[in-house]
Amino acid sequence: MTLIANGRIWIETEEGPFLGYGRMELLQKISELGSLRKAATAMKISYRQAWDFVDQMNKRTSQPLVIFERGGKNGGGALLTPEGIHAMQLFEELNSAFQDFLAVRASKLNKRK
Repeated sequence: MTLIANGRIWIETEEGPFLGYGRMELLQKISELGSLRKAATAMKISYRQAWDFVDQMNKRTSQPLVIFERGGKNGGGALLTPEGIHAMQLFEELNSAFQDFLAVRASKLNKRK
């Protein structure tokens, strides 16, 4: 029997959750689709929940991760800011290092058997 170490990582502030797997997926969908509504639909979550996630992330950092363009002739939209792109990159690096850590620890556990 092979042992596998599993875990999930997320980032918090004093106010609460900042960035984790679900919020990362939301940021990725916003980047791909250019719309919070389309991102929420693609994730099968309510627009309100998606809005709350973005609002919380934007309020828990010095620079917003997502900005919104008001509707008009071409409609509105949502865009990741450079800060949002940077936050996603940092999370990916942190998550990759965490997964590597788990793999190393699991390997050590399996060698002891």
